[in-house]
Amino acid sequence: MSRLWSRFGARTAAVALLSVGVAGGVYLGEDRQTQQQGLTAQAGAAVEQAEFEYQRERQAAYQVQSAKKRAAEYQAKLRAAIAAKEAAKRAREAEAAAASRKKAREEAAKKAAESKPYAGPIPASCAEFSGNRKVGCAMMVDAGFGMDQFPCLNKLWDKESGWNHKARNSSSGAYGIPQALPGSKMGSVASDWQTNPATQIEWGLGYIKGRYGTPCKAWAHSQDVGWY
Repeated sequence: MSRLWSRFGARTAAVALLSVGVAGGVYLGEDRQTQQQGLTAQAGAAVEQAEFEYQRERQAAYQVQSAKKRAAEYQAKLRAAIAAKEAAKRAREAEAAAASRKKAREEAAKKAAESKPYAGPIPASCAEFSGNRKVGCAMMVDAGFGMDQFPCLNKLWDKESGWNHKARNSSSGAYGIPQALPGSKMGSVASDWQTNPATQIEWGLGYIKGRYGTPCKAWAHSQDVGWY
């Protein structure tokens, strides 16, 4: 704006000098009236031209300032958009990392539950039990499992059937000590699967060994999801 004012001032000064000259011409006589009128007209035109140029330059300066302001606003919006995009990317990466850590923890917990040994007392022999439990204990040892596995097997089948070889689940149809579903699966061992506890136990031990490896791993799975 200082440059505009300097230009306007220069033009105004020129007009003022011209006006003084016109005023001085009055004293030269009336024969110079025509010349004075011409000079007066020129002075007025110069003033109008100076005002016009001032307003035009002022408008140009305003347009420049407006353009700079719009450019600054655009740059600010652009930076904000880039920042928002980066923040969204970091949020997605954080969510993915959190999900990965959660999955790793769950897998580690599951593995630990499956592999941890039974923490309770280990029976000295199968003679400590009676009935179907005693039979099951002896058959489990004969199948190659150690006595440390029987507490898990005891808990598992106690939960499933209470070691009752006639137990039937009315809703699912599961049957027997191991709650085979359907019960007829146990016919692969012997045809007396409906009445013989030994047949049911033999099938149940084979199922556990083939699917989970050990009774304790089967019990851990049952604790985790509610079934084995």
